[in-house]
Amino acid sequence: MASTTYGLPGLPRRERCLVMGVVNVTPDSFSDGGRWFDHGRAVEHGLQLAAQGADIVDVGGESTRPGAQRVSLDEELRRVVPVVRELTRQGVAVSIDTMRAQVADHAVQAGAVLVNDVSGGLADPSMAPLVAKAGVAYVLMHWRGHSHDMQRRAVYTDVVAEVHDELRDRMEAMVDEGVDPAQIVLDPGLGFAKRPEEAHNWQLLAHLDRFDDLGRPLLIAGSRKRFLGRLLADADGHDRPFSESDDATLALTALSAANGAWCVRVHDVRPSADAVRVAAAWRTGGALLDEGRADAVGRGGSGR
Repeated sequence: MASTTYGLPGLPRRERCLVMGVVNVTPDSFSDGGRWFDHGRAVEHGLQLAAQGADIVDVGGESTRPGAQRVSLDEELRRVVPVVRELTRQGVAVSIDTMRAQVADHAVQAGAVLVNDVSGGLADPSMAPLVAKAGVAYVLMHWRGHSHDMQRRAVYTDVVAEVHDELRDRMEAMVDEGVDPAQIVLDPGLGFAKRPEEAHNWQLLAHLDRFDDLGRPLLIAGSRKRFLGRLLADADGHDRPFSESDDATLALTALSAANGAWCVRVHDVRPSADAVRVAAAWRTGGALLDEGRADAVGRGGSGR
């Protein structure tokens, strides 16, 4: 089981799994239906997530739900840059969720400390040089194509081995283009070219230790995704709605943290912030209780 502690540039270093809260500045996200599309509301939501215990706030301006079409560069910039700038001005550690190097560049200039690229550098050949030059932390996700056709590419003989090897190959390619391995976080890409009906996501989660030999921290981003809704389908076979999967997400958070994930990306932050502290106490036999108390004080206690 890998260590959860890594010294990544610009990011908090904890003896526990980190929590990344999600701010979708989009009108069509699968998880929140455009609730934070307005800049002011998006900033307010990001500040709330930080107050609830998010170590990182992930700002994205382009939906990656299955079937989604891409937005223009100008529109993506219009959506995210003011939000990144204001959140960082108020002391929040911000990541930018984008596949475009130009968006990443503007966001980093506005204060973002991490680039979260669901394409793993494949969507934009300028991403690796930008990340190398900026020196920021970089999430490299397993990816087999854009949202409109990714599910037809979800064909595996051994999903764990193939995702492992494809992540290794992408990491080596990024390093060859100048990215320092110490900047890189890996993400197995739950829900992206992974079929719920074939249990691809569950197989990856059951074998997180298979990624230990890559020597990099793991981000687990399963919050409210379809494979949870499929697991919780009703007696008539109807999937549980995305918005009603937070309890399942919380279980996923606790299990991922207990099994060595570096960070979990979630929509509902407060319970996950509690869960990662429970997982850390479980893993260490209570050795991190003082840090847990300090975290709670820093976010105003855990009272409801």
